[in-house]
Amino acid sequence: VQLQASGGGLVQPGGSLRLSCAASGRSRYAMGWFRQAPGKERELVAAIDRSSRRIDYDEAVKGRFTISRDNAKNTVYLQMNSLKPEDTAVYYCAADDFYTDFVDGEVMDYWGKGTQVTVSS
Repeated sequence: VQLQASGGGLVQPGGSLRLSCAASGRSRYAMGWFRQAPGKERELVAAIDRSSRRIDYDEAVKGRFTISRDNAKNTVYLQMNSLKPEDTAVYYCAADDFYTDFVDGEVMDYWGKGTQVTVSS
């Protein structure tokens, strides 16, 4: 499986961005977004299971970010609203056979290359 993330960029505080992650090959993975800010560890932002029935968010982004997926397009999205400077990071898409691996902090099966999100005035 190859994951291709896109949609990052520079945005002012309070603005919005939408990240996309297109997956090649089999589409029926649990998927999620992680981020890593300079000097910090990579952290889970949001995860979604195969059927979109289970979704989890980091507390810092609840109410501002929305994860969704389109299985027909093998694509997962991260809509980011009300962005803050502390959201600045490289965002990574990941896929795994097991949704629980996301919430349990297990190693992901597949990673995409990161996309930079910078929130600054």
